[in-house]
Amino acid sequence: MSEGPEPPLPPAAEPAGAPANDPEPMDVKLWDLPVRLVHWGFALLLPAMWATAEFGQMPVHRVLGYVALGLLLFRLYWGVAGSSTARFASFVRGPGAVIRYLRAGVPVVGHNPLGALSVIALLGLLGLQIGLGLFAQDSDGLFAGPLAALVGYETSDAATEWHETVFNILLGFVVLHIAAVLFYLVVRRDNLVRPMVTGRKRMAVSELPEMGSLARALIGVAGSGTITLWIAAGAPLP
Repeated sequence: MSEGPEPPLPPAAEPAGAPANDPEPMDVKLWDLPVRLVHWGFALLLPAMWATAEFGQMPVHRVLGYVALGLLLFRLYWGVAGSSTARFASFVRGPGAVIRYLRAGVPVVGHNPLGALSVIALLGLLGLQIGLGLFAQDSDGLFAGPLAALVGYETSDAATEWHETVFNILLGFVVLHIAAVLFYLVVRRDNLVRPMVTGRKRMAVSELPEMGSLARALIGVAGSGTITLWIAAGAPLP
């Protein structure tokens, strides 16, 4: 009498400590609307502020400077209270993390350790540039920053010279930033521009980023706007 078919063998057990399956790529909400508005706001403001200063449109230049100040203040606030990918604590790392990233090149959700250096450098230079402009004055003394009256003429004149110098340094960092974006696009086939436009990127993640709430964003807008208006008025004390 013939025997029946042998029962199928059970699946082989994975060895202890075997890594779990990698997550499948998915459409991830990476950058929130406030981050994208600040990013593209600065991208438009920098050439506009250069043009207004170059062609003597100082009243417009001053207004654009106030807008830049408001955006910077909001970005600093959003770096603490905003979405997880926008918080400084989530992407600012030490030299060791930068070296490990350069060696491995593993995709990161948000700013990678090398890109974080670029973000901090650009925000720092923007802060210095805007701060110097608040104390600067033109050669004729007809137009001055709202805080120029708080310092002497020589200090204001020095702030003007440094305001021009720091802009050139800032321009150099912007060129490096654009070169890095092109490198990632051409060499690594990683489009960094599209997610900063749409806010989304297709990638494999084990945990979705946490997006900041509308209420927190409105608090940041109100706070940064209030401080900007106070500085524009000359920072009067009660």
